Amino acid sequence: MMFDRITFDPKIMGGRACIRGMRITVSLVVSLVANGMSVEEILVAYPYLEAEDIKASLQYQLSTSMLGMHPLV
Repeated sequence: MMFDRITFDPKIMGGRACIRGMRITVSLVVSLVANGMSVEEILVAYPYLEAEDIKASLQYQLSTSMLGMHPLV
């Protein structure tokens, strides 16, 4: 599976998985969902995100969990 929306850059957030090169990490998005925020609430709080970014974050986290990888730490 390709994760076109998930980027890694050592100059941005220490190379952690981010959304489209922004300073928004996958772990932040996953945490917001885990704490009960809806997609709509996240999009209001972070208007530069798109619904596909949230979906890609969750898919990325699931895929890394299934592989036993933990790059979000």
